[in-house]
Amino acid sequence: MIRVRGLEKSIKAGTGALFLLRNVNLVVERGDFLTLMGPSGAGKSTLLAVLGMLDGDWTGEYELDGQRVDRMSAKDRQALARRHVGFVFQRYHLLDDLTVAENLEVPLGYRGVSRKEIQARVADTLDRFHIVGKKDLYPSQLSGGQQQLVGVARAIIHEPSLLLADEPTGNLHSEQAAEIMALFRRLNAEGTTIVQVTHSADNASYGRRTLHMADGWLRD
Repeated sequence: MIRVRGLEKSIKAGTGALFLLRNVNLVVERGDFLTLMGPSGAGKSTLLAVLGMLDGDWTGEYELDGQRVDRMSAKDRQALARRHVGFVFQRYHLLDDLTVAENLEVPLGYRGVSRKEIQARVADTLDRFHIVGKKDLYPSQLSGGQQQLVGVARAIIHEPSLLLADEPTGNLHSEQAAEIMALFRRLNAEGTTIVQVTHSADNASYGRRTLHMADGWLRD
């Protein structure tokens, strides 16, 4: 599903450049469940942002589902991401002026799902995540853990073929975290390809393989 060759990203630092990603080469097969681990600043979240097409300022080759992302316009990358990718953000990225239910509707609206189907999927997802009672609240009225649950729900509601998760359980208590990781495992068993960034060895144990990053380099 994913093939990356010679991927690099740098930012200006004084008169030189600071590399955030260095010569990253990666293959993720369809149906894989990959964990990226490493210290803070290693480049894990940066790589995830590139894979999710949230960051287009890089060099190298990136192929997703047979399509060369590095040759696409920003508009085409965005359209590809909306079709294929679900993203769980470390800092939620919920829309502050929308309710929980309305936040869940957003990715379905991008895909042209009918209003009746949107309502059905939102109702099912609210029930699945035990947040029916929060559906009319705004993000500012939720705790950090509740916002994280909504973020995970929003990422999977449109049934993406690729799920990218940046510290998906960072603000959840242990029971909620275990439920989310069990959900990820079920989604993976049903065919969803998953790449997660985590510092948690417990979370990593739910995946199929683990790679480590340090100083922008990807290591086995």
